[in-house]
Amino acid sequence: MKTFGNKVREARNLLGMNQAELGEIIGVSSRSIFGWESGNSRPRAKMLQKLAQALNVSSEYLINDDIDDPTYGIEREPYVEKTREMYGSKAAREINFLMERNAALFAGGEIPQEMKDEYFEAVMAAYLECKEQARLKYGHKK
Repeated sequence: MKTFGNKVREARNLLGMNQAELGEIIGVSSRSIFGWESGNSRPRAKMLQKLAQALNVSSEYLINDDIDDPTYGIEREPYVEKTREMYGSKAAREINFLMERNAALFAGGEIPQEMKDEYFEAVMAAYLECKEQARLKYGHKK
């Protein structure tokens, strides 16, 4: 089982980057990268997303020690990030949970990625419409 720090170090090395180069790409110091890799700290949600993108892995892979597949959940990340920007971290967790549970529908079959993307876009649109209607009715901004 790999830890967050191990996964960051391994992905960075696979890309041939040193800590300073990775830090420059995502806008943090090499000291921050060292802290993450050594297990002394972890990035906040927004920085975690930048880190995952720079390393070409999913943020779920990085934070969950039980996940061994670097691409696990990567197709959901743009939707989760858009939701985070619009409605905050709680909504991002909700849409991720919803999409993760819906992804189980694809298990055991060969469905083209285009069809999966269309499905996730429809789920996302429905979720965002519900959030907007709630905001209009109850006055919540996020």
